[in-house]
Formats: sequence, structure tokens, C-alpha cells
Amino acid sequence: MLLTAFFLSVKLFRISVPLFTNFICRSMDLGNEVQKILSWTSVCGNLGLHLIWLILHLIINVWYSVLGIARKVENTLISSGLLKSYNAINISKVRYLAVVIESEEARQTSKVLELLHWLASIGIKSICLYDREGVLKKSQEAIIEGLNKSQESIIDGSDHGTLPEHVDLEFVSFADSKPAVAKAANLLFVKHYASTKPGKPNITESDMSEALQAAGYEGREPDLLLVYGPVRCHMGFPAWRIRYTEIEHMGPLKSMKFGSLIKTIHKFTKVHQNYGQ
Repeated sequence: MLLTAFFLSVKLFRISVPLFTNFICRSMDLGNEVQKILSWTSVCGNLGLHLIWLILHLIINVWYSVLGIARKVENTLISSGLLKSYNAINISKVRYLAVVIESEEARQTSKVLELLHWLASIGIKSICLYDREGVLKKSQEAIIEGLNKSQESIIDGSDHGTLPEHVDLEFVSFADSKPAVAKAANLLFVKHYASTKPGKPNITESDMSEALQAAGYEGREPDLLLVYGPVRCHMGFPAWRIRYTEIEHMGPLKSMKFGSLIKTIHKFTKVHQNYGQ
């Protein structure tokens, strides 16, 4: 009886081993097929995403190219005077204009001279030239001399000069702010902190203006400030002089356009400014 059961078990084992082996092989083949499908799906998905990125990139490039062409055409039309709406500019609203130039680009004296002639031809009467490192201030004589080559004019000393187009020109650098802040802070300290009055002093904006004026560094506040350079900031222009100033980024100096300059000034003259208390 036991012997019969043993032989039966051996026979069942011999039958089950091939079946089990066949099952394992089929399972492995199925796993390989699933892996191939997943791999193919992953490749297709990556190709699809890459294709979508290329299409979006192309659309954005085309869009900016069209905008660039449109700006160039508009600048050309404005410069040529074909757009009549830009011919009449109420320049009286720009009593004082500041031009901030990135220091490296400020070394391009020919471009600076061209910009000044453009501003003078538009009718700007007072211009402040600023760069952080004082390149323009060091080149003051060269700039005035270059402007005076076309016709004779009287040149005033100090930091101001008279252009052939009768424009008052001021040169400012970041170094001018340091003594101004130091002297104004000292005056405020003496007035509000060194006194024997009890309580915490309340320093107002008018107090700061008076201190700067007393120190001789208040200066005129520009109505409009044009920034020529790679970054959208005033590059350290004296902050107390631009409290109500409109700031416009004009791009690199080497890419400046006369039509863009007219458009910016025209846009500013059309804006109604409200000054809060």
C-alpha cells in the first residue's frame, strides 16, 4: 500500500514539473512583453513631450520675432514722422529728464553724444546723466567737446555744461550719494537725537529733504528717468531724487532707437499723475 502511494507520488511529480516549468516560462515571456510595452510607451512619451516643447519654443520664438519686427517698423514710422500722433509732444511736462546708463556702456561716448542730440532735438532743456562708476562724469569734458564740435557755445564749469541746443547738463555718479547721506544723517542726529528733548523723535520726509538741502545735495527731481542697460533698475541713482519719478527701461544703449525714445516721452506726456499726501 505504501509502495503504491510512493510510486503514484513520483508519477505526479514527474507530470507536475514540466507543467510548472512551462508556466514559469510563459510568465517570463509575458513579463518580457509587458516590459517591452512599458519601454515603448516611455520612449513615445518622451518623444511626445520633446515634440510639444519644440512646438512651444517655436511659437514663442515666432511671437517675439514678430513683436521685434513690429517694433522696428513702428520705430521707423515714428522716426520718419509718418505717424502724425507722435509729431506733437507736450514737452513742457518733461521739465527735467534723467538718463541712467550702465557703466560699461557709458564708455561708448559716440552713443552718449547721439542720445543727447536726440533729446535736444525733441526739445528737452534739462538733462541729468548718471552711471554708477562715474564714467560719464570723468568723460564730461570729452562729451561737452564732442557736442560743441558742430557749433560754438559757452561751457559752464563744475558739473554742468551748456549744449549747443541750450540744454543744461548735469553729471552724477554713485559716489555723490555717500557724502550726501553722511552729512544729512549727521544733521538729523544733531537735530533730533543729540538734543535734550525727551521721547523718541519722529523724523518725517520733509525733515530728510531739509537735511539734504542743508547739506547741499538735494538736487532736482527728474520727471522721467530713462534706464539704458541690461537690468531694470535705477542702478543706484540717488533715491531721494526719484520719489515721484516715472522710470522707463530702454534696453541696451547700443540698441537705442530714436523712434522708441519719442514713443516713451510721448507716452509719459499723456499720463495723468496723481500725487498723494
